[in-house]
Amino acid sequence: MTPIHVQLADRLGQLPPYLFAELDRLKQEVVARGVDVISLGIGDPDLPTPPHIIEALCRAARDPANHQYPSYEGMLRFRRAVADWYAARGTGIKLDPATEVVSLIGSKEGIGHLPWAFVNPGEAVLCPTPGYPVYEAGTLFAHGEVVEILLREEDRFLIDYSKIPQGILERARVLFLNYPCNPTATCAPKSFYEETIEVAQAFDIIVCHDAAYSEIYYDDQRPLSFLDLPGAKEVGVEFHSLSKTYNMTGWRLGWVAGNREVVAGLGKIKTNIDSGVFQAVQEAGITALSGDQSCVADLRATYQRRRDVALAGLKRIGLEPVTPEAAFYVWIHCPEGGTAAEFAARVLQEAGVVITPGIGFGSGGEGYVRMTLTVDEARLEEAIERIGKVM
Repeated sequence: MTPIHVQLADRLGQLPPYLFAELDRLKQEVVARGVDVISLGIGDPDLPTPPHIIEALCRAARDPANHQYPSYEGMLRFRRAVADWYAARGTGIKLDPATEVVSLIGSKEGIGHLPWAFVNPGEAVLCPTPGYPVYEAGTLFAHGEVVEILLREEDRFLIDYSKIPQGILERARVLFLNYPCNPTATCAPKSFYEETIEVAQAFDIIVCHDAAYSEIYYDDQRPLSFLDLPGAKEVGVEFHSLSKTYNMTGWRLGWVAGNREVVAGLGKIKTNIDSGVFQAVQEAGITALSGDQSCVADLRATYQRRRDVALAGLKRIGLEPVTPEAAFYVWIHCPEGGTAAEFAARVLQEAGVVITPGIGFGSGGEGYVRMTLTVDEARLEEAIERIGKVM
């Protein structure tokens, strides 16, 4: 029988190739040649989920009550654990778990779906560049207009609102922020969030702060939450995830918290397209959020050692890194004489090391590459030595 002609929807043609899928394809080609590849490309923690969280999942998975459909919004006990986790940060954040928190199948899912709830075709969404590609993808799926907002190193990779034309601000429905920032590993000060709230109030813009890396920070300098600021709940929400804080990337559990109307709008999308998070995973999440946090402190210490090794090594071979303030990435200036993609391809082909070209994070990423800290110190040293030989 003759197969039908399958034609992709136009919206898929608008998307650039998903960076990490393409990196994985190139990596497999090099692996097939028998090369011992060191992967510093994708931000997937190499350390296991803490045992007490795994044990909580196992107990909950044996309970038949957890084998049915969960609630769309998430178990109230999980949402209460989220509210308590914020309160325990000691900054006075108060959240109503019933109306100001919704569970997510990982924060990526919620970020990608939020424009569906609030962006009409042609309306503008402000997306930082360099930035997480899902901000742009979710906007395109909602037929919104992506407006790239350039983050400059001379501005400490913060948005300079004075450089955004007023006409753009007047058309914007949503602003995505991400601090600690992926890929630059930089943080935002209180004054920046205060200005953001003023801009959002002046132009009726929904602020969506992606805070997935807030608990991985260096030199005991804890980043602010957007929700720490007075007025934040009036203009926006914060996305968070257990993926990086507790090494639970594959578990797919996160949340959105803040403005109740925004939370409800995203919840309505989710009610129609998914059936919530497996309750046993939510039970494990409750254990993670409410239990002993020494595992998180240990994780920070591990990444601190790795960061310091990476900075020293990169400088030794003549590369110029931006000192990470948080997250497990290092944002590095490319050598002169080529593009970021060319440098990353050369490092993969000749050194067997996967790094990410900055252009994969939007036009603002050209001139940089990103490497992760998700291998141990010895492996990091080896990777940097190999890159040094290519240099």
